[in-house]
This record gives sequence, C-alpha cells and structure tokens, in this order.
Amino acid sequence: MSGSGLYGSDLSGGNTRRAATAELIGTFLLVFAGTAVAVTAATGRTIAGQPANSLAVALAFGLVLVALVSALGHVSGAHLNPAVTVALALTRKFPWRTVPAYVVAQLVGAVLAALVVWAVFGSAARDQASLGATVPAAGASVWQVLLVEVAITFLLMFVIISVATDDRVAPAAVGPAVGFALAAAVLIGGPVSGGAVNPARALGPMLVSGSLDAWWAYLVGPLVGAAVAAVVYDRFLARASAPEPEATAHVVGKS
Repeated sequence: MSGSGLYGSDLSGGNTRRAATAELIGTFLLVFAGTAVAVTAATGRTIAGQPANSLAVALAFGLVLVALVSALGHVSGAHLNPAVTVALALTRKFPWRTVPAYVVAQLVGAVLAALVVWAVFGSAARDQASLGATVPAAGASVWQVLLVEVAITFLLMFVIISVATDDRVAPAAVGPAVGFALAAAVLIGGPVSGGAVNPARALGPMLVSGSLDAWWAYLVGPLVGAAVAAVVYDRFLARASAPEPEATAHVVGKS
C-alpha cells in the first residue's frame, strides 16, 4: 500500500505517535461536543433561551466533524472511529500494524470526553442523561439497534471512503460531505439506537456512566456496517468511471 492515508496523512511508521495523539484529541473533541449537547437536551438546559433538542445533537456531531477533518485530516486521517480504522485496514488503505494504536487512542479520547462532560455538567449529567450514552429507545429491541447501527455506519463509511480515498473528488467537498453524512446518520438512528455510528462514541460514555445496555450491538453494528461499505466501494466502485454519453446519431432530414 502507499504511504498516503486519508486526506493525505502520513502512514509511515515514524508518524504513528503523532497520528495516534491526533486521534485521541480528535475523538475527545468529537465525543465531547456531541455528548455535551445531548446532556443539555436530556437535562433541559437552555441554549440561547431554549433547551437543546435531538436536531441540535445531530448538528453538533456533524459540524464538529467537518472542523476536525480540516484540522486533523492531514495528520492522522481523522478516523476518530474504530469502525473506520478497521474498515480501512480491511481494504488495505491503512496498515494493520497501526490499528491498535489508533483504536486505543480513540477509546481513551472518548472516555476522557465523558469524564469532562461529567465534570462540566455535574452529577445530573450522569444520573439523568448517562453522560450522553447511546441506549436503545423505548420499545426497540437489541436486534433493531444492531440493524440500524449497521445501516447508518454503512452510510457514513461509504461517504468517507468515497470522498477521502478517491482523487477524483474535489478536496473542498470532503469535510462537508463527511460531516453531513454523520449528521444524517445520527438523525436516522437516533429514534432507535441513539445513533452511535462509532464504537468509541458509544463505549466511552457507557463505561463512565455505567450504562451498558446492548453494548455489544454498538460495537458489532458499526464494525460490520463500516466493513461492508468499505469492501463494496473498494471492489465495485473505486475503479469505475462515469458512463460515457452515447454519441448522438446524425439524422439527415428530408428536404
């Protein structure tokens, strides 16, 4: 594989420490931003006079991801998600030797984010909102949670691998495309699973709050969804080009 990762990041061995640090910081900021807004919504705190709502949560995750792709993409590839890291490794777009460093950094960043949310918002954040942990919605089975997490992570990963690994895509479109995909995924999955799309985002608040409902579905679902998306794009679309327009037949009209 080449030495270039997502967004032109350096995949050489000497960059692993810097890249893992960037993943820790980036995942911390992603999880902190999204779960902080989720906690304010769950506890009824106000933002500019009105409490936050579920739309604000999706926007918080999506907008901060746009910013982080621009800020850290050139350093680590801005995976910020173990499912993304594993899926890229499966398609040989990321070295397996670096996967453990990235995944550990992402999980540590998510746990630190949950701890900071707890410190900032107090005991109510943990007691009433489980620090923004994703949990199955009322009436949703664990299998529904698993299915929606597979589907929405497929959406996110399909966009990431499409726009970030194909040089036919305009660089200016990459950050917004990935951020909008995450926001859409959270909006779709929110009513069923809370819209984790990311094992680190799910497990960090779960571990700190002690709310471990259906934890395995939030681990397996994103890993499966991301892997399928990466393989589908890599095997069937990566080398494809847009169909050529058919030549217009020249028809001579009758005089």
